[in-house]
Amino acid sequence: MVRSLKNPKKAKRKNKQGGKKGEGSSNEVPSLPAKVWQPGVDKLEEGEELQCDPSAYNSLHAFHIGWPCLSFDVLRDSLGLVRTEFPHTVYCVAGTQAEKSSWNSIGIFKLSNISGKRRDMVPDKKGDETDMDSDSSDSDEEEEEAGSGTPVLQLRKVFHEGCVNRIRAMTQNPHIVASWGDTGHVQVWDFSSHLNALAESESDLSHGASAVSNQSPLVKFGGHKDEGYAIDWSPLVPGRLVSGDCKNCIHLWEPTSGTTWNIDANPFVGHSASVEDLQWSPTEPSVFASCSVDGSIGIWDIRVGKSPATTIKAHKADVNVISWNRLASCMLASGSDDGTFSIRDLRLLKEGDAVVAHFEYHKHPITSVEWSPHEPSTVAVSSSDNQLTIWDLSLERDEEEEAEFKAKMKEEVNAPTDLPPQLLFVHQGQKDLKELHWHSQIPGMVISTAADGFNILMPSNIENALPANDA
Repeated sequence: MVRSLKNPKKAKRKNKQGGKKGEGSSNEVPSLPAKVWQPGVDKLEEGEELQCDPSAYNSLHAFHIGWPCLSFDVLRDSLGLVRTEFPHTVYCVAGTQAEKSSWNSIGIFKLSNISGKRRDMVPDKKGDETDMDSDSSDSDEEEEEAGSGTPVLQLRKVFHEGCVNRIRAMTQNPHIVASWGDTGHVQVWDFSSHLNALAESESDLSHGASAVSNQSPLVKFGGHKDEGYAIDWSPLVPGRLVSGDCKNCIHLWEPTSGTTWNIDANPFVGHSASVEDLQWSPTEPSVFASCSVDGSIGIWDIRVGKSPATTIKAHKADVNVISWNRLASCMLASGSDDGTFSIRDLRLLKEGDAVVAHFEYHKHPITSVEWSPHEPSTVAVSSSDNQLTIWDLSLERDEEEEAEFKAKMKEEVNAPTDLPPQLLFVHQGQKDLKELHWHSQIPGMVISTAADGFNILMPSNIENALPANDA
């Protein structure tokens, strides 16, 4: 039985219509207290289905651009550095995994009219039924004010030879984009014309989205011995890039101008198996980290030879993904094929064990991990178990606080007692999750891609130290 919601957006509308107390409940089964469903623990009985609780989100939308996308990136824009007002607009690039190699493309898209509603961190239970009604009606009114409440997708496509394994935009110049293809080539593109067209257009361009334009890349590098997935732009040196392949080689790209690169033909070698991910240090311009199928993480300094300065035996299985915390630069997160993810304090490496947190919540491979760009202790994780989880490592269980919360809610809180206290949020409804990214300019927004398309979500319990909408 398929347990994931195939269309979270439709489920959201359904819940809004049928979720009010005292409405439409006369011919329904008497409601039972809501219960958190734990994947891998709870089982669905015959006739049961999972329902999304829209009150758990400030915003939740689903969309797709055609073929599934294994990888995407969020582009920095000029719409404001810290945006808290709905509706939101985002720009992204994504690479497809089409059925035939010749059908692939890179999608450059703008998603506007992303509606939502900021909810209270703790529901106000005074006048319980009234609040539920007013909350739902407020949502309906907000959607009416924003038109249909449906995001507007404007999409432009550029032909890409073969499937796109991974795609990343340069932080400093987001119109410059690097793609890793399953043909074994790394290509760098200039998508400024497409982004300018999207920025200037207010109409829905998705009707003509089937048209794929042909564009030559700025660079097409064929020096890797195999295809790969690992690629990262330096956040400190504009244009500096590293790319790693499945034959354990890492190549350094140094910019010689805004559109040309000197690619070192002599690779960095230190892993005994495929290089799965790469991350530049957020504070040291010559230092980057790598992770590999060999279970290790390497720390490299491009000024000192072609071997890693430090190698860490990180996990018992393949290390699929890593993320270097840009707000707390001593912290490195890693996710493994065995479902575990770990946090290391790099200051403790000399003392031996640098692991400061290790979680075994997920039971299937970790497919993506990324630190929040706004909260140094918050990290998001996606897994092949179809869960996207958000964690706050600063949290500890507080029994007194839990008792106060239950008293305020005036009812039994049906929350599982065996979940880690650091687990803030569990998002489900996507099939075969592959990658997630936070939006660096919209606090609390996460975008994820899966086999059945994209989700944009803003959990209502993600608290950021930022002014409220009405501030």
